[in-house]
Amino acid sequence: QLRRQARERREYLQRRAQEERLRRQQDKKEQLRQALDENRLLPTELRHQALALQKELQFEMPGEGGVTGSQDDEYRWAGLEAPKVMVTTSRDPSARLRVFAKELCLVIPGARRLNRGRAEVGALVSACRAAGVTDLLVLHETRGQPDGLVLCHLPHGPTAHFTLSGAVLRHEVGGLGGAPLGAPHILLHRLDSTLGRRVGTILKHLFPVPRPQTHRVVTFANEDDVILVRNHVYRCQGKTVELEEVGPRFQLRPYLIRLGTLEQGDAADVEWRWHPYTTTASKRHLLSAS
Repeated sequence: QLRRQARERREYLQRRAQEERLRRQQDKKEQLRQALDENRLLPTELRHQALALQKELQFEMPGEGGVTGSQDDEYRWAGLEAPKVMVTTSRDPSARLRVFAKELCLVIPGARRLNRGRAEVGALVSACRAAGVTDLLVLHETRGQPDGLVLCHLPHGPTAHFTLSGAVLRHEVGGLGGAPLGAPHILLHRLDSTLGRRVGTILKHLFPVPRPQTHRVVTFANEDDVILVRNHVYRCQGKTVELEEVGPRFQLRPYLIRLGTLEQGDAADVEWRWHPYTTTASKRHLLSAS
């Protein structure tokens, strides 16, 4: 079993490396094509290999040569089977964190809550992998307030780390009926950059494919690189639509994405890391293209 996991992990990393090389090559071809079409100087980094790239472009039509994203390889079977999500907390959770974990299971259809106890991270991930769990969510807190979410996709990753803030429970939202349990429609708003699409892929595959007639919507809306998470139900009254929030609500901010699973820790390769102390950090929009 361990040898098979190591082999699958090695093959997975090799596919990612090959796809990344093809993507960089395709980006260079697109830059060269645009420079030739617009009759402007070639980028400095392409001048030493422009002739070789131009020969390859002669055999490609515009719009061809696209490379399948390496992220898609991790979710290539998504939609064929419903994801199996496990939600747990840090050790010795407070009452509010336990309630928040329970309500998060209501947001994600089919999610199960696991009492952490004294289980270590390695044993937790191994048990989830043996049970066929596709995603493991670990909630953290500070002084009774939920402030962190770690999302680990199994069996090989990625593992996304989020800062969680503004958690509001269902009874604090007010005006609620019963909790809707059907698979919701997913709205990804302004997650259109490369990183935004990556984070959107990680989040949306927590949910199974919804039925067309479902009246529930979960929204991930980007606002200044903070993802607002909202859970609504809607009702059609003639030509009008009534929207009601059923909670819970919270905000997520990604700060780290690793290519491995949670128990690998620093041994896993870093795909992306937030650098808040650079000079241009306050001016950049990471999750949106504009």
